[in-house]
Amino acid sequence: MNLEQLGYFGIFLMGAIPWLEAIGVVPVGILFGLDPVLTVIAASVGNIITIALFAYAGDRIRSWVIERRRKKGIEPKAGRYEKAQKAFDKYGIFGMAALGPILIGTQFAAAASVAAGVKPFKVTLLISIAMVLWAIGIAWGMTALGITIV
Repeated sequence: MNLEQLGYFGIFLMGAIPWLEAIGVVPVGILFGLDPVLTVIAASVGNIITIALFAYAGDRIRSWVIERRRKKGIEPKAGRYEKAQKAFDKYGIFGMAALGPILIGTQFAAAASVAAGVKPFKVTLLISIAMVLWAIGIAWGMTALGITIV
């Protein structure tokens, strides 16, 4: 595996990490001279995997985290979840898809949308499409402006 392939693999992994998001790691890949198209693809695939995981397991993940904290004697904090639920109530699934990547993160947008009653497949599809569009827009803007380090 050469250094460039390792870079794409790193972008893929970082795209899969909640809070980093594809829209956060695409600029990093482009700054370091990776191909913008391949960077968007690697970051998006990693992000889509975790979007699907959170969408299909959203309620179970939240319950597991709360129970785990209670067993440790820690009061469950639902701040991020409450923020996501308020965002869903205000914007609905289409707003969550469009604004989720920049407001609360794609994974939390997916979990909150499923918890609010939207089907996991629809959540995964809509939020993934919006995230890819955001990533393409960021990559296009950086490329158009010629922003790189290398």
